[in-house]
Amino acid sequence: MSEEILINVTPVETRVAVVENGVLQEVYIERSRSKGIVGNIYQGKVVRVLPGMQAAFVDVGLERTSFIHASDIASLAQDGSDHADIRSKIREGQQLTVQVTKDPMGTKGARLTTHLSVSSRYLVYMPGAGHLGVSHRIDDEDERQRLRELMETILREGTEDGSLPPDGYILRTAAEGAGEDELRADVDFLQRLWRAVQRRMKRDPAPSIIYEDLPLFMRTMRDLVRPGLEKVRIDSRESFQRVDEFAKDFLPELRAKLEYYPGERPIFDLYSVEDEIQRALGRKVELKSGGYLIIDQTEAMTTIDINTGAFVGHRNLEETIFKTNLEAAAALARQLRLRNLGGIIIIDFIDMKDPEHRRQVLRALERAMEKDYAKTSITGVSELGLVEMTRKRTRESLEHVLCEPCRFCHGRGSLKSPETVCYEVFREILREARAYESKSLLVLASQEVVDRLLDEESASVADLEEFIGASIQFQVEAMYTQEQFDVILL
Repeated sequence: MSEEILINVTPVETRVAVVENGVLQEVYIERSRSKGIVGNIYQGKVVRVLPGMQAAFVDVGLERTSFIHASDIASLAQDGSDHADIRSKIREGQQLTVQVTKDPMGTKGARLTTHLSVSSRYLVYMPGAGHLGVSHRIDDEDERQRLRELMETILREGTEDGSLPPDGYILRTAAEGAGEDELRADVDFLQRLWRAVQRRMKRDPAPSIIYEDLPLFMRTMRDLVRPGLEKVRIDSRESFQRVDEFAKDFLPELRAKLEYYPGERPIFDLYSVEDEIQRALGRKVELKSGGYLIIDQTEAMTTIDINTGAFVGHRNLEETIFKTNLEAAAALARQLRLRNLGGIIIIDFIDMKDPEHRRQVLRALERAMEKDYAKTSITGVSELGLVEMTRKRTRESLEHVLCEPCRFCHGRGSLKSPETVCYEVFREILREARAYESKSLLVLASQEVVDRLLDEESASVADLEEFIGASIQFQVEAMYTQEQFDVILL
């Protein structure tokens, strides 16, 4: 499998595309006016404690107050009691050092924790956690053991009695194959970084930012570079030079794969990335077989419906359904990554009678989701053919980043038909005629509604004029949406 990363940098926006075998898999977007804040550490001030929810609102200097639950407060978690009261540890007006775990989404503020951590290329450092872990994506047990032993050796060297320090570390997926010198350099870097953070924690008042994560194009080098990566192309010379300096210090083996892209053709036109992004904003996803997916994103959950469409198969109905579901499993896994859909996801596979077919489709979905770096949990296939799953959400979906609710339908996804609006006009005319005496009324409406009133509904208009004893005139308002109208007394 070949993998490339394309980085498009402009003064107002940075976009990163992860392409596998010529097909877009993931998109990351960061805008200068609305940067993601996951990983940032703030000095916050508790503005309200909610004992009924075991949570609190914290002002960290953002537009909306942020939210922290009792389970995310380190001192409460250390008590080991399920019934510890949040009021025993924090109070209104208290200063609290917190880290963002989830960006603000919709009307909700950022989600916070006091379990602080900072990251490097190979490690995540967690002060006071007392835990040494290895990424679950490193599945070779010998390699996991080697890394754990190597880290224990490095950490014992830093203590006087040779014991393990009270702090915690997690070896990231990128640490697979890393040597002792590389891990030791990362430990030293994280220790220096944490000392700088501690100095700011003591010095800066609330609310203020203590530590800000790297910009997107730099985080890409730290978080998205995986074994098998062939090339990283960047279309900004300044950003390329910064990434090259970063790689020189921390990722020397990556420098040969970095490439400045000066081409006249926009970098996102390579591999049709722009077209793929546009398609990812639609509800319908076509499958090669002729089947399709319908993806609907709501406030509570995302639903995915699979249909055979034009695919009629070659053998029998059960085989056709099975093949469509198998293809859909791979396609929807890619769509979840591409669209960055999170939270609860309900997948409505086409009903399969054969239990073996259901097992194979579920296994195909699990294999396809193994490539996803977001944490996922999948249930079995129900009797109705439904699969429930969750995918960890830390940032807004692609649709929420690029789009806003339609001002015509207000996010409903549909408009009242001209026929429906015509009948609403008739009811409003009757209401006005009963309340006020007038010999003439003027209806202002959209072109589609006026056309129907003068054509299909002309007989009804004539009957209404006779009933109320007044003439009715119509005027097209170009600025009105299909649902808008006004009835004016003349």
